[in-house]
Amino acid sequence: MKPTFKAQAMQVQVPATSANLGPGFDSLGLALAMYDRYIAQVLDEQVIDIDITGEGADTLPRNEKNLVLKSMYKGFEFLGGKPRGIALRALNVIPHSRGLGSSASAIIGGLSLARALVLGGNERMSNDDMLNLANEMEGHPDNVAATIFGGATIAWQEIQHGHNVALSVQLEVDPRISAVAFVPSTSVSTSKARKMLPDLITHGDAIKNSANTALLVHALQHRPDLLHTATQDFLHQSYRADAMPATFALLMKLRKAGVAAFISGAGPTLLVLHTGGSAEVEELTRAAGDKFSAMALGVSRTGASLV
Repeated sequence: MKPTFKAQAMQVQVPATSANLGPGFDSLGLALAMYDRYIAQVLDEQVIDIDITGEGADTLPRNEKNLVLKSMYKGFEFLGGKPRGIALRALNVIPHSRGLGSSASAIIGGLSLARALVLGGNERMSNDDMLNLANEMEGHPDNVAATIFGGATIAWQEIQHGHNVALSVQLEVDPRISAVAFVPSTSVSTSKARKMLPDLITHGDAIKNSANTALLVHALQHRPDLLHTATQDFLHQSYRADAMPATFALLMKLRKAGVAAFISGAGPTLLVLHTGGSAEVEELTRAAGDKFSAMALGVSRTGASLV
């Protein structure tokens, strides 16, 4: 059925995310209270009008290659057809290529706008539909699941009736838990980081990683005192050290001090989960030194939402 488009502009805010959280490679995600905002309106003329403020304002494309627009078109096609023209405004806050889910934000932002701009879009595109559309674009569901649902999420893929399906469940994060992101000025591409991983790991490392992933699910919900143990990874972080030496050095320093620190996504941002106040954030910031920008962040309890 061909969609009916709304005339008014729609606006969505989309949280940053951290994936993996240490041992939960390609499965665990956490939504963070830092938001990109996107505003879009359907146009009668066959024109693309894109303006970008903030992160990526000088580098991101303002044509059909723009990731938010590509995601909108994917959403419109799912809903029955795309409009003649689009006006899109992006206010980007999430750092790019730093492991904080900027691409997931763009993808979910575009899909959310497409759904919001179609009459009855919420009934025709569920959040589970959105997760699968996003997974097709992103290639893994960990970041996009947290971006959609908020809080912490466990995401996975399985074959159903001959088709690959992305699925997720949401975890209620203990309200005592906050985060600090240590963001370096350098970037690392996800594809480069993935190429550094080995094909095989030892059985012992697999056992330890499996145990810590299971423990982390419990620690996030009920036992923040276990976060330091639970965020210890044996699967991927050490193999990526050469791509982000300063981040890895800080990771080792903080973990030796008992801090629940881990590489955020593919890096090079380092994320710390803690239950302390501003004094602890200041102490962590001093320990990190001047190679990193420290960002104190809460957990975003909700995912992408209209504003």
